[in-house]
Amino acid sequence: MGRNKDSAVNFLKMVVAGKIEEAYAEFVDLNGKHHNIFTPAGFPALKKGMADNEAKFPKKKFDIQHVLEDGEMVATHSRVTLIPGELELGVVHWFRFENGKIAELWDIGQQLPKDVVNQDGMF
Repeated sequence: MGRNKDSAVNFLKMVVAGKIEEAYAEFVDLNGKHHNIFTPAGFPALKKGMADNEAKFPKKKFDIQHVLEDGEMVATHSRVTLIPGELELGVVHWFRFENGKIAELWDIGQQLPKDVVNQDGMF
């Protein structure tokens, strides 16, 4: 893996493991920005949202299925299980790095329906 790809994967794994403060300290430029439409602007607000999510879903599972890197851009495609059998999501995180730190982040999620029409599935 490339350096940015490793950083994106390690950031996500640390966040899911509840090491949110450490993940932000190591990988995020707090002056950067995110594009999560459910969270106020700025990485400090997103960090708080991630901490709130950790408190609400401490046993979540996060399985990265694919990772792509193109220079300063990294994308991950993941399966997230918040409540087994009830609340599962397909999530894409798109990172832009500057000087080895996450400077910008997009995340897009789609809930997996119980009855999937496409037999190939989301993953």
